[in-house]
Amino acid sequence: MGTRPGLVALLPMKGHSERIPEKNFRLFVGKPLFRWVLDKLLSVDEVDLIVINTDARDILSTHGIESAGKILIRDRKTEICGDLVSMNRIIEDDLREIDADLYLMSHTTNPLLSTETIRRALETFKDVSDRNRYDSLFTVTAHQARFYRENGAAINHDPNNLIRTQDLEPWFEENSNLYIFTRKSFTQNGARIGKRPYLFRQPRAETVDIDDMESWVMAEAIARGHL
Repeated sequence: MGTRPGLVALLPMKGHSERIPEKNFRLFVGKPLFRWVLDKLLSVDEVDLIVINTDARDILSTHGIESAGKILIRDRKTEICGDLVSMNRIIEDDLREIDADLYLMSHTTNPLLSTETIRRALETFKDVSDRNRYDSLFTVTAHQARFYRENGAAINHDPNNLIRTQDLEPWFEENSNLYIFTRKSFTQNGARIGKRPYLFRQPRAETVDIDDMESWVMAEAIARGHL
């Protein structure tokens, strides 16, 4: 591979999609869904290499994507193919073959993730990890709302003592948009989120993770509004 990369971006991609057929390659506001995140990663100078772990090399080829420049396509091993395989196993396979100081991971289902957020997250992680306070970072969506269990029991508030929602303790949703971690952290924990993760608040308009047609329509409406 030549020079050891400092920052590797992992962008796993599969050909099959359970809820939306060929989701990763379906046109989203004028270009294939996978291109939205890929193009943003290509535009971030700090990223030395983008690794696409995939079972769809042939489909990528029809879209003009080959192993060249900053892109490396890796054929996904049979034993880690399928909808029920933990993403940590796929990351582990990539780290076994691609050595780097730092890894960034995103998904093709996050087309609204911005280059500004990627750069800010990288700068934040460098700062907090230099001070040895955090071993990983992941993006979150902050919520200040009243939550209930399915049986109607209140979780984070007292229904008999209503305080303003903005005064409630914030709860944080892992939104699957972006993860940053070191080789050491992943090796020690076997996971992309370490023992001391930094929760990076992401603008809500960027955080839609496309999982079904409802979220596809929502993300597309937001994207069209931003173009």
